[in-house]
Amino acid sequence: MPHNALLQLIPTLKNQRQLCVVGAAVVDIVVETPTLPERGGDTEVAEKGIHVGGCALNIAIALNRLGIQSLNALPIGKGNWATLIEASMTEKGVISELRNDQADNGWCMALVEPDGERTFLSVSGVENQWDQELLNSLPLQNDALIYISGYQLASESGELLVSWLESLPRTTDVFVDFGPRLAEIPAVLLERLLALKPIVSLNRQEAQILGMDDAESFTRSWYQRYQCPLILRIDSDGALFADDNATGCVLPFKATVIDSIGAGDSHAGGVLAGLASGWDLADAVLLGNAIASYVVSHRGGDCAPGQKELADYLSQY
Repeated sequence: MPHNALLQLIPTLKNQRQLCVVGAAVVDIVVETPTLPERGGDTEVAEKGIHVGGCALNIAIALNRLGIQSLNALPIGKGNWATLIEASMTEKGVISELRNDQADNGWCMALVEPDGERTFLSVSGVENQWDQELLNSLPLQNDALIYISGYQLASESGELLVSWLESLPRTTDVFVDFGPRLAEIPAVLLERLLALKPIVSLNRQEAQILGMDDAESFTRSWYQRYQCPLILRIDSDGALFADDNATGCVLPFKATVIDSIGAGDSHAGGVLAGLASGWDLADAVLLGNAIASYVVSHRGGDCAPGQKELADYLSQY
């Protein structure tokens, strides 16, 4: 689909099925650094702000701004970070179904280099302390589309979360964005997860962990091997995709990168919004490309656009 045709589709963004977001709400402390610290060194950095984020929360915010309703399974704890997170969520019109007063939420430091690349140092909290009672409390519909993050799958609760997904009706669909913790997910657990035929979103680095040499051949062979729909984000080259209907490349939207924090999450939010609205995978990926382009051209990870802002942004293309 050409870029200008996306403008015609934006008004059709509306839930055709339930969308559930499972993952983390955490605090991001963002600093700019001229280079990553060396072992034993002391690097002077510039603090650029404290933001409420986390992969799942970034996605929930993006969905809300696009007019898509989501059932948010983002555990909220008890403590200073949890208080800050809940206040920010209330301000943004996002609520969570889950509470855990046994500990605080986690936080991370995002180190942003001059080219916009980011590296995280993370401290876990209640977002990685799942139990069956919490999961059973979610009012899921039988045809729900469920997002889950690799951060949670790589945690001590990963096996519990996969077992829960295995227990759901086969009419549910799972969307997995593995993120940088992919290598920490045990191979047996990864096999069980892929057996559920989830929609998988990877970037270049994550695909290389899984053995990618050439992006196009990797995308084709992936679907032949796993029968799982795949989205392979290739940065400024757009994104490759494969499902049972088609395999192809979705063109990028050029942008001046301010920082890349939240780009992958925002891309996932766009794809999920399209899929929940009944769009096919290629159109949903194009929406993800557009939103990621918008986000990297603004500072911070929680700046996903609403429908009007996105339409105004796309008018330049």
